[in-house]
Amino acid sequence: MERKYKDTSSEEEDSLNEDEMAWIPWYCNLKGNEFFATIDEDYINDDFNLTGLSSLVQFYDGALGIILDSDPEDPLSEDQQEALERSADILYGLIHARYILTPKGLAHMHEKFKKAEFGRCPRVFCQNQPVLPVGLADMQGVDTVKVYCPKCNDIFNPKYRRHSHIDGAYFGTTFPHLLLITYPELIPTKPPQQYVPKIYGFKIHKSARERQLQLQQKKNSSQQQQAKQQQQQQQQQQQQQQ
Repeated sequence: MERKYKDTSSEEEDSLNEDEMAWIPWYCNLKGNEFFATIDEDYINDDFNLTGLSSLVQFYDGALGIILDSDPEDPLSEDQQEALERSADILYGLIHARYILTPKGLAHMHEKFKKAEFGRCPRVFCQNQPVLPVGLADMQGVDTVKVYCPKCNDIFNPKYRRHSHIDGAYFGTTFPHLLLITYPELIPTKPPQQYVPKIYGFKIHKSARERQLQLQQKKNSSQQQQAKQQQQQQQQQQQQQQ
């Protein structure tokens, strides 16, 4: 993602401040990237923490250079720059998935969770319980990020569409549960209330649903038999015509 600076003289100071900002905080401050923690450069500079990522990210060295604000040795074309920026997005996300499992990363995400920066559970009886980002897979490209509610123990799509582009692998399947184990005081009590369907004020008995299901199954079976009979009749008519 390319940095865009303001050009008007009235906003010159803001442009200079943005220009001086390092890539990592700039990236995390972009609208739609609010879920991301700001990774310490010391963590990224430790090659051990990046083991195996070079085989997963195209233009790995150039993407890492962008993240660490290293100027390229040779001038880049617009297409090359865009390709490197896409790779930097992916690389930062994959590093992020590892960083938030470290003590320092967990502490950073803990603060964001307390401020409800990941949103709140849409379930009524969870009473605006803050949620945590979670992936349905640890492999990049499988699914987008979801949010996990520790009160009802269910997952939901993020509230805002701007977060729907984030790959779930950038948070992984382990993070929210490790955070709650590390900070057990964050674990909420389970909701005391559960919605009960009623008709005219009366709770729907389980047997009523079972009867309705049986009727639907009989209806479907009857329709299948009729369709089969019609097909057999058509086949017989075709044979007689021949």
